[in-house]
Amino acid sequence: MERTFTAYVEFDPDAKLYVGTVPGLSGAHSQGATMDELRENLREVIELIIEEKAARGEPLEVEPFDRE
Repeated sequence: MERTFTAYVEFDPDAKLYVGTVPGLSGAHSQGATMDELRENLREVIELIIEEKAARGEPLEVEPFDRE
């Protein structure tokens, strides 16, 4: 099953890195030198979280994204 996740992304000028976090999915955050690298790193983190939860028999609970 394919899912879509929303990430908040900021650029850290001191570290010269893009930093992203997926709200509502505990532990889903990463960084990258480019947006493409950050996107791939976040994809890997999300996949690991999903696999870990499945291995433990836990449901994937994602808090709803609040746009307000």
